Amino acid sequence: MAVITQKQSDELLDPEFTTKLDQLELISRKIFVGKMRGERRSKRRGESVEFADYRNYVFGDDLRHLDWNIYARLDSLFIKLFLEEEDLLVTVLLDVSKSMDWGNPHKGLYARRVAAAIAYIGLANYDRVSLFAYSNGLRGELVGVRGRRLMFKAIEFLTNVPYAGPSHFELAAKQFAIRQPQRGIVLILSDFFDKGGYEQAMRYLVGRNYDLYTIQILSPEEIEPTLTGDVKLVDVEDDDTAEVTVSRALINRYKKNLQAYCGDFREYCTRRGVNYMFTSTEIPFDEVIMSYFRKRGLIR
Repeated sequence: MAVITQKQSDELLDPEFTTKLDQLELISRKIFVGKMRGERRSKRRGESVEFADYRNYVFGDDLRHLDWNIYARLDSLFIKLFLEEEDLLVTVLLDVSKSMDWGNPHKGLYARRVAAAIAYIGLANYDRVSLFAYSNGLRGELVGVRGRRLMFKAIEFLTNVPYAGPSHFELAAKQFAIRQPQRGIVLILSDFFDKGGYEQAMRYLVGRNYDLYTIQILSPEEIEPTLTGDVKLVDVEDDDTAEVTVSRALINRYKKNLQAYCGDFREYCTRRGVNYMFTSTEIPFDEVIMSYFRKRGLIR
């Protein structure tokens, strides 16, 4: 097992920021049934210690839940109902393809910081947290950890998982949907630059009825290129090359195509009930957590 230094840990989450995260919790737009009794209160009525309501007794009900005080007053049998506590499953899908190992500020580090913050909030609230890294399929995982004391495992995973290979989002999404049939919050952190597109991959995920969030992360150089003149462009993922003359007209066409691609992806997500967010790495990642996610209803 690799040893994570305090410097590496602080690079993802500094102690001052974690004190702010302690005040937050993740919330879902849907109700999820966990496999274990957790700390999160659901709207299902079960057998926890917090009273919710009464209903009339019917044959077969557990007599231990009868309210004998009401029986003494009204001569009628009523059953006590309680709010059931259940866990929330929180999963981050982290793109570690080679295109994420680029940019200033660095896209990959930015995504890992966001993932670390979400993991911390979940673990601090005793949610079940899973981290999956993907490029050409799933490449690493940390599954179902609970409790703040296991945050070091999340930091270790996010620090050590390497960048490798081209992005194959469709394969990764298919593998993940098979591995993770249980519903819960799923955040995808990626630039979504995938030659295979995103449609089929998203179908696998939408079909599982997860509470889905897609966070598209781009560097300033990708949003506002500064290249000029004759250049040789090399794809960082598959080494495809192209020699082009970069003119103002070409830059404008690139920016128009990028805007259209991001807009189409946003519209695709919105139509299917998926929460889409776009951010540049110039925007402080803590602002994404404290402001963007709050506005989208992911945290409170």
